[in-house]
Amino acid sequence: MKNLSETVTEVTMQENVVHESLPQIPVATSVTCCFVLAVLYVGSLYIWSTKHNRDHPTTVKRRFASVSMVMLAAPFFVYFFSSPELLSRVPFPKLLGLRLEGLWQAVVIPYALTVLLFLGPIFVNMQNESVRSYFDLDYWKGSFGSIIWVRNHVMAPLSEEFVFRACMMPLILQSFSPPVAVFITPLFFGVAHLHHIAERLSLGVNLSSALLIGLFQFIYTTLFGFYSAFLFARTGHVVAPILVHAFCNHMGLPDLQDLWQQDLWRRVVAIVLYLAGFVGWIFLVPLATDPSIYDNTLYWNT
Repeated sequence: MKNLSETVTEVTMQENVVHESLPQIPVATSVTCCFVLAVLYVGSLYIWSTKHNRDHPTTVKRRFASVSMVMLAAPFFVYFFSSPELLSRVPFPKLLGLRLEGLWQAVVIPYALTVLLFLGPIFVNMQNESVRSYFDLDYWKGSFGSIIWVRNHVMAPLSEEFVFRACMMPLILQSFSPPVAVFITPLFFGVAHLHHIAERLSLGVNLSSALLIGLFQFIYTTLFGFYSAFLFARTGHVVAPILVHAFCNHMGLPDLQDLWQQDLWRRVVAIVLYLAGFVGWIFLVPLATDPSIYDNTLYWNT
């Protein structure tokens, strides 16, 4: 019979084996799966024949249904195309970033880190008294009663992070190192948002403007995708990118016009907070996402 020390040593060695490297699958397999998932996700938005625009409640509800089907199908790609060796030694939910170890840390720390990045915009919003609405029950009732709000803050972050992070990253990480994987999957995420160009054209936006906006959106979503994929790989939790995605959707891009409309002293304070938040975020990212904090021994080698 093994004594306690031998058991602990054996478990530690098993964890280290998982931690050192994941069993490999062909690059063509992982990339093809991710490409198909991206096509399925975007294609699901357009399977419905409708005369309404993307913000019409009927369109939104139908898209909720179709992306939900993609969410149900996506884990099967991970299950059937992952290395059998990996599946035999790691619980399947853990591959998808669904686990209890380090959960509260994954909920709190990445969210707080992202709030720090938006320190300047948050200060500007406070000057406009928009923060007070968050303490108003009617605001939350109205928000959850708005299907557009639910789409932007709940369904989009949940579905996109589950498909593009929880189901793509486990596959890509079996073909590439974590740093490389972090830079690959966001490209699928960015390209998946280019369909908005067609939507703008259908609304009467001229081609050059639609392309320019589409290019900007591709850059922005790809940059966010880097951050989101990084959080998933470092924390081993899908909840971290989901919550951060919802927060970023809520904040949107910084409103520089609003910034310059502030009084001089408020403008100076806001600029300082913009810079302090960004510098602080850069400094704290590697510390706040240390895999050991989240008991993540699967996806990121330290």
